[in-house]
Amino acid sequence: MSEFDVIEEAAQFLRRSLAPVPDIAVILGSGLGDFADALADPTGVPYDQIPHWPVSRVIGHAGRLVAGGAGGRRVLALSGRSHVYEGHAMGVVTFATRVLGRLGVKTLLVTNAAGGINQRFSSGALMLIDDHLNFMGTNPLVGPNEDRFGVRFPDMSEIYSARLRGLATDVAHDMGLALAHGVYVGVHGPSYETPAEIRAFRTLGADAVGMSTVPESIVARHMGMEVLGISCITNMAAGVLPQALVHDEVMETAQRVKGDFIALLEGIIGRL
Repeated sequence: MSEFDVIEEAAQFLRRSLAPVPDIAVILGSGLGDFADALADPTGVPYDQIPHWPVSRVIGHAGRLVAGGAGGRRVLALSGRSHVYEGHAMGVVTFATRVLGRLGVKTLLVTNAAGGINQRFSSGALMLIDDHLNFMGTNPLVGPNEDRFGVRFPDMSEIYSARLRGLATDVAHDMGLALAHGVYVGVHGPSYETPAEIRAFRTLGADAVGMSTVPESIVARHMGMEVLGISCITNMAAGVLPQALVHDEVMETAQRVKGDFIALLEGIIGRL
């Protein structure tokens, strides 16, 4: 089977399982899966039941797709994603995004847990992604282009929708919630970055660093989806504070801010 046929088979399965399929989807980062649990009238499908769907084995990623209500709209929530650092090829990492595009999703909200590079940030801050730097060493569009997905050379001058960023800013303002703006740098992982790398990224204009989001966002734009990205700054990056980095801190911080995070997502979805 071709890549297109494999993705279409997964999409057809979900069309039958989740009909009607929402046109809004949210990809949830490490420790942020509680949003899926908060959906009204949920219908969940474990990833291992979806044909060809890759299963994430990372702590903090539940591994299921849930359709339900949020902000008065019906949405799809992906609780768990695959990462390059697990040894997956880019086609595997972006498989879920391709399926969403074939399902007819028009608006994609991509979230992640990230390390804070901007020294004005603090652990627990929420950052709207204005743009990104791809330091993963490759691009998910490398290889033969499938014209049924999108054009060979897609424009990335506005990968994160200015319209959606404005809407999110308004929602946060009305909530009285501090929402930072910044540039996200995507890296390969799985090791955390060195202090020298963080200084270099800061010099290049990065405000936060993580190991996801960039491949999904590129593929979503390739397929014509409107993308909004939000980072939860779960820890400060290497060298910012005099302490070692541990994944437990990521999970603890995500749990601490989950109320604000869920409320922000619901507010954004309610205005789409």
